Amino acid sequence: MTALPTAPPGPTGPTAPTEQSAPTTAVHRVFVVRELGIALALLLLVAVTFATNTRFLSAQNVKDLLLGSTILAILAVGQAIVIITRNVDLSVGSILGLAAFATGTMLQSAPGLPIPVAIVVGMALGAACGAVNGGLIAAARVPALVVTLGTLYVFRGIDYTWATGRQINAADMPHGFLRMGNASILGIPVLALFAVVVLVAAGLFLRWYRSGRELYAIGSDPDAARLYGIPVGRRVFWAFVTSGALAGLAGVLHAARFGTIDANAGLGQELNVVAAVVVGGVAIFGGSGSVYGAALGAVLLTTIGSALPVLGINPFWQRAAVGALILAAIGLDRSLAVRMARRLRGGSDRGR
Repeated sequence: MTALPTAPPGPTGPTAPTEQSAPTTAVHRVFVVRELGIALALLLLVAVTFATNTRFLSAQNVKDLLLGSTILAILAVGQAIVIITRNVDLSVGSILGLAAFATGTMLQSAPGLPIPVAIVVGMALGAACGAVNGGLIAAARVPALVVTLGTLYVFRGIDYTWATGRQINAADMPHGFLRMGNASILGIPVLALFAVVVLVAAGLFLRWYRSGRELYAIGSDPDAARLYGIPVGRRVFWAFVTSGALAGLAGVLHAARFGTIDANAGLGQELNVVAAVVVGGVAIFGGSGSVYGAALGAVLLTTIGSALPVLGINPFWQRAAVGALILAAIGLDRSLAVRMARRLRGGSDRGR
């Protein structure tokens, strides 16, 4: 199943909408159904939990849910871009931890540093880590699973060596930076607005830009993409750089939200990110899915974690619930792929 462009991409930048062929329209419809299913599952969970305890949708709890989803959603957007190219980035949790500790150390040493500068430095550090991943994968053609598993430990080791058991406390951080972690605009946490901007920008890029749509072609069939003239190695490299930069941004936001940082920040987060992306309908074998679904998956997993205690279910069942959702998502993806293949074969036969 693919999400190939509806027409040959234009020579530059954004492309204008074109008349869609029937198979592509059907694929687009599948995406809508996938995301609609996740949204309905989320609404059902919220409705059942609210019926059990009306305080579940209190202003403070909604704010906590949004804050809890923000960092995971940003990581999921970057991971979705990578997985669409038929790769995976297991190092995002370590990059987040490294960027968070770097941000804390930097602001501790220079409290007057403007917040935008801290964000740029954190994203640049993450992008550099992503460039290491992308360079090894694209240039050396080493499997992404192996490379990012190795850099997961390398980046975390650098973090541990740098921290040497030290912890940065909220008292050591500038008040303005910590206020950003808890401030709201019209009831929406500022950190959640970061996630919205990232989500919209990534969604528009993948939908309307030639290089964004080429990522789907690469994930669908890398060899065919090369024959088509797509620079596969370069596109995969930048996909990892983007994922690293977003993990760096997530590290800065993690520091702003929690204030207290040590070398364990983001430990194990990579598995939650992959789970959110898969539950969100992004095919683990690449070529289909959207960042909107990945973000919805992040919100759904965060909501499950908050809803289970309210429903009187042991929180230890959360991991089992997430595992069941992953299996269901993979089963649904496989079912849709088979149905789509049959439909395309049927259309091809009728066209003869």
